[in-house]
Amino acid sequence: MVENNELRKVGLKVTLPRIKILQMLDTHEQRHMSAEDVYKALMEAGEDVGLATVYRVLTQFETAGLVRRHNFDGGHAVFELADSEHHDHMVCVDNGEIIEFYDAEIEERKKEVVRQQGYELVGHNLVLYVRKKDS
Repeated sequence: MVENNELRKVGLKVTLPRIKILQMLDTHEQRHMSAEDVYKALMEAGEDVGLATVYRVLTQFETAGLVRRHNFDGGHAVFELADSEHHDHMVCVDNGEIIEFYDAEIEERKKEVVRQQGYELVGHNLVLYVRKKDS
């Protein structure tokens, strides 16, 4: 029922594929999913939603502000629900794992750098590329 309200709130018609895709993004253990990940998870769950439909619906969700698209270097686009507070990302260059983090000091420092240059911060995307340290 929550999915129906979310779709209506952003002006999208409630359809079974949209509901299934929104549910998958909301409940899957993997928070950042590519269109192919969503498709495979739906297939494993026995849902009959085509890959082209998944791509189309994710694009509609992005336009409506329900999901955020990320294009991390060396990878394909991944999507996450736009229901969380601001956070930044670390991407492991060895296995592609995506780690979310928030650091108040970094956030303040970014704003200060922008102010020092005579600008106003209107948005940003910070991605750190990382590798596990050898013990």
